[in-house]
Amino acid sequence: MATLESPALDEAIRNPDNPSHLMVVKDVPRRIRVYAGDKLLADSTNALRVIEFGKSLYDPVIYVPEADLTASFKTVDKTTHCPIKGDASYVALGGEEIGWVYKEPDAKTDRIAAHYAFWPGKTRLVEGD
Repeated sequence: MATLESPALDEAIRNPDNPSHLMVVKDVPRRIRVYAGDKLLADSTNALRVIEFGKSLYDPVIYVPEADLTASFKTVDKTTHCPIKGDASYVALGGEEIGWVYKEPDAKTDRIAAHYAFWPGKTRLVEGD
């Protein structure tokens, strides 16, 4: 696969073993709230939007800083590894896995450290006031 090149990708973080696998991290300029049903899980004005291209173009993911969580989560006995981001841990609410976090991501992606992301099918994200 050819390496993706564009001025829009100059700041992209690339997988050193596969330069076509890349991600861009952008600040979200508006307030983000995440809900599970009516329960508020997070309320942030410091969220990040991660746009990743690997085997396909993935849907953008919002990551919320741990300091902006408004609910308590239990750690799930599960981890996965991303060659760009590092090792993800998973969290549950009410016994159901609901999201993930990179507590100590690879150095190249340290902006997402201790930021939580949530499964879109299990949560509702509100962007803006």
